[in-house]
Amino acid sequence: MRRTLPLVVFAAIWAAPALAWQTPGKGSADRTGMMDALRPLAAWNLGAPVEFVVNDLRVAGAAGFASVSPQRPGGQPIDLRATPMVQRDGADPAYMDGATMQALMQREGTTWVAVHWQIGATDAWWDQPRFCAAWAGVLPEIC
Repeated sequence: MRRTLPLVVFAAIWAAPALAWQTPGKGSADRTGMMDALRPLAAWNLGAPVEFVVNDLRVAGAAGFASVSPQRPGGQPIDLRATPMVQRDGADPAYMDGATMQALMQREGTTWVAVHWQIGATDAWWDQPRFCAAWAGVLPEIC
């Protein structure tokens, strides 16, 4: 029993950095880049102008996860019934959790790209083993 304790402690310390993610601070290049990647997707689907309230933002290496609440400038809520995704694309606001937006992202050089994303999801669509290969570092509670 005594011999395994140091090994267990070493394994836990060694594995921890691999699973650690950080939240990019306001004004940081990562935070700005991630929001810039989400903005055209939100504007196309929700109509412009759009700003974000950040609920959760995670970066581990070149992987990222974002959960944001889009709104109009000044904090005005978005009327989903008046958005392009409803009027143009036929989305039904009754089956949406507001204008919330989540994305699994990758950094390519200095540019962030939203690889998988949803607006108004009513479940945790990112809670799937297929995402673990690329995003385990930002989804440790899932992977």
